Amino acid sequence: LAPYAKGGKIGLFGGAGVGKTVLIQELINNVAKAHGGYSVFAGVGERTREGNDLYHEFIESRSTPIRKPDPSVKSKCALVFGQMNEPPGARARVGLTGLTVAEHFRDQGQDVLFFVDNIFRFTQAG
Repeated sequence: LAPYAKGGKIGLFGGAGVGKTVLIQELINNVAKAHGGYSVFAGVGERTREGNDLYHEFIESRSTPIRKPDPSVKSKCALVFGQMNEPPGARARVGLTGLTVAEHFRDQGQDVLFFVDNIFRFTQAG
Protein backbone atom coordinates (compact mmCIF):
# COMPACT_ATOMS: atom_id res chain seq x y z
CA LEU A 1 0.00 0.00 0.00
CA ALA A 2 1.05 3.55 -0.68
CA PRO A 3 -0.04 6.69 1.17
CA TYR A 4 -3.28 8.22 -0.08
CA ALA A 5 -2.90 11.96 -0.57
CA LYS A 6 -5.73 14.18 0.67
CA GLY A 7 -7.60 15.47 -2.36
CA GLY A 8 -6.16 12.77 -4.61
CA LYS A 9 -7.65 9.84 -6.50
CA ILE A 10 -6.73 6.19 -6.06
CA GLY A 11 -7.91 2.83 -7.34
CA LEU A 12 -8.16 -0.43 -5.42
CA PHE A 13 -7.88 -3.42 -7.72
CA GLY A 14 -8.08 -7.05 -6.72
CA GLY A 15 -9.92 -10.29 -7.18
CA ALA A 16 -12.69 -11.71 -5.05
CA GLY A 17 -11.81 -12.34 -1.43
CA VAL A 18 -8.53 -10.40 -1.27
CA GLY A 19 -9.73 -7.87 1.31
CA LYS A 20 -10.98 -4.84 -0.62
CA THR A 21 -14.09 -4.55 1.57
CA VAL A 22 -12.03 -4.82 4.74
CA LEU A 23 -9.75 -2.04 3.51
CA ILE A 24 -12.77 0.12 2.63
CA GLN A 25 -14.24 -0.46 6.10
CA GLU A 26 -10.98 0.58 7.75
CA LEU A 27 -10.70 3.73 5.63
CA ILE A 28 -14.31 4.70 6.40
CA ASN A 29 -13.75 4.04 10.09
CA ASN A 30 -10.54 6.07 10.24
CA VAL A 31 -11.96 9.05 8.36
CA ALA A 32 -14.94 9.18 10.73
CA LYS A 33 -13.19 8.55 14.04
CA ALA A 34 -9.74 10.07 13.57
CA HIS A 35 -10.68 12.99 11.33
CA GLY A 36 -14.39 13.53 12.03
CA GLY A 37 -15.13 13.29 8.31
CA TYR A 38 -17.80 11.61 6.21
CA SER A 39 -17.68 8.79 3.68
CA VAL A 40 -19.90 8.20 0.66
CA PHE A 41 -20.06 4.78 -1.02
CA ALA A 42 -21.66 4.61 -4.49
CA GLY A 43 -22.33 1.03 -5.56
CA VAL A 44 -22.81 1.24 -9.33
CA GLY A 45 -24.37 -1.85 -10.88
CA GLU A 46 -24.17 -3.79 -7.64
CA ARG A 47 -25.87 -7.09 -7.19
CA THR A 48 -28.57 -6.76 -4.55
CA ARG A 49 -26.81 -9.37 -2.43
CA GLU A 50 -23.49 -7.47 -2.56
CA GLY A 51 -25.03 -4.22 -1.35
CA ASN A 52 -27.01 -5.98 1.37
CA ASP A 53 -23.93 -7.92 2.52
CA LEU A 54 -21.82 -4.75 2.63
CA TYR A 55 -24.43 -2.91 4.70
CA HIS A 56 -24.74 -5.78 7.18
CA GLU A 57 -20.95 -6.19 7.42
CA PHE A 58 -20.71 -2.51 8.35
CA ILE A 59 -23.47 -2.84 10.96
CA GLU A 60 -22.09 -6.05 12.50
CA SER A 61 -18.45 -4.91 12.62
CA ARG A 62 -19.32 -2.05 14.99
CA SER A 63 -16.05 -0.44 13.98
CA THR A 64 -17.60 1.54 11.15
CA PRO A 65 -19.65 4.70 11.62
CA ILE A 66 -22.82 3.22 10.13
CA ARG A 67 -25.56 2.59 12.65
CA LYS A 68 -28.92 0.91 12.53
CA PRO A 69 -31.70 3.38 11.80
CA ASP A 70 -31.92 5.33 15.04
CA PRO A 71 -32.69 9.04 15.05
CA SER A 72 -30.51 9.63 18.12
CA VAL A 73 -27.33 8.31 16.46
CA LYS A 74 -25.74 10.17 13.55
CA SER A 75 -24.20 8.08 10.82
CA LYS A 76 -20.97 9.27 9.21
CA CYS A 77 -21.43 7.27 6.01
CA ALA A 78 -23.89 7.40 3.12
CA LEU A 79 -24.51 4.35 0.93
CA VAL A 80 -26.00 4.82 -2.56
CA PHE A 81 -26.74 1.77 -4.71
CA GLY A 82 -27.97 1.09 -8.24
CA GLN A 83 -28.71 -2.50 -9.11
CA MET A 84 -27.44 -4.42 -12.12
CA ASN A 85 -30.98 -5.00 -13.39
CA GLU A 86 -31.65 -1.25 -13.71
CA PRO A 87 -31.40 0.51 -17.09
CA PRO A 88 -27.94 1.90 -17.94
CA GLY A 89 -29.06 5.51 -17.43
CA ALA A 90 -30.23 4.77 -13.90
CA ARG A 91 -26.98 2.98 -13.05
CA ALA A 92 -24.92 5.87 -14.44
CA ARG A 93 -26.80 8.30 -12.20
CA VAL A 94 -25.79 6.40 -9.05
CA GLY A 95 -22.19 7.58 -9.29
CA LEU A 96 -23.35 11.15 -9.92
CA THR A 97 -25.78 10.97 -6.99
CA GLY A 98 -22.98 9.78 -4.72
CA LEU A 99 -20.81 12.63 -5.99
CA THR A 100 -23.56 15.13 -5.19
CA VAL A 101 -23.85 13.78 -1.64
CA ALA A 102 -20.05 13.99 -1.23
CA GLU A 103 -20.05 17.57 -2.55
CA HIS A 104 -22.74 18.49 -0.03
CA PHE A 105 -20.58 17.29 2.85
CA ARG A 106 -17.54 19.03 1.35
CA ASP A 107 -19.47 22.31 1.04
CA GLN A 108 -20.23 22.05 4.76
CA GLY A 109 -16.48 22.06 5.42
CA GLN A 110 -16.20 18.35 6.19
CA ASP A 111 -13.50 15.93 5.06
CA VAL A 112 -15.08 13.42 2.66
CA LEU A 113 -13.94 10.04 1.38
CA PHE A 114 -15.82 9.06 -1.79
CA PHE A 115 -15.89 5.48 -3.12
CA VAL A 116 -17.26 4.27 -6.46
CA ASP A 117 -17.59 0.52 -6.79
CA ASN A 118 -17.41 -0.64 -9.58
CA ILE A 119 -15.85 1.89 -11.97
CA PHE A 120 -16.01 -0.64 -14.82
CA ARG A 121 -19.79 -0.96 -14.41
CA PHE A 122 -20.02 2.84 -14.25
CA THR A 123 -18.26 3.20 -17.62
CA GLN A 124 -20.45 0.46 -19.09
CA ALA A 125 -23.59 2.29 -17.95
CA GLY A 126 -22.51 5.68 -19.29
